[in-house]
Amino acid sequence: MNIMKEIGIEKVTLNVGTGKPGPELEKGKILLQKISGLKPSETLTQKRIPTWGLRPNLVIGAKVTLRGEKAKEVLKTLLQAKDNRLQARSFDIHGNFSFGIKEYLDVPTLNYIPEVGIRGFEVAVSLQRKGFRIKRRSLEKRKIPKRHAISKQDAIAFARNTLKITVIEREEAEE
Repeated sequence: MNIMKEIGIEKVTLNVGTGKPGPELEKGKILLQKISGLKPSETLTQKRIPTWGLRPNLVIGAKVTLRGEKAKEVLKTLLQAKDNRLQARSFDIHGNFSFGIKEYLDVPTLNYIPEVGIRGFEVAVSLQRKGFRIKRRSLEKRKIPKRHAISKQDAIAFARNTLKITVIEREEAEE
């Protein structure tokens, strides 16, 4: 196989959204710090939505981005909370996938944290191939050619082979 076609994990992003600042957001930050060992960054609103009580630059969530070996270790642990099973609709057309964990107590390495209570969070995994830097570099940015892009089927094959995940198709999920 061509070494440029090998797929790898670019980053794993853990996200807690509360919709408003306050004690729930602080609990979410504590949870993300326990899972990742890193300090979470705050996510801000971009728009004003008066009916929801949102205004620009209001802190409504927190996230942590993991890369490298740490990302792989945390991802394998988090997938155990989902019994190493994901639905095919969790994968997007660009080859990334995401899933939610309803209660952090499902994660095998975490115990109950009294100051957090019971809450969930989302996990987003971005995949890449060698050469994807061309879309982010500062000089002479280029688009990723279609022949080199990661498709949904490529991502599902990567998940099955490398991460040992069972991907459930639509018919099986309804049973």
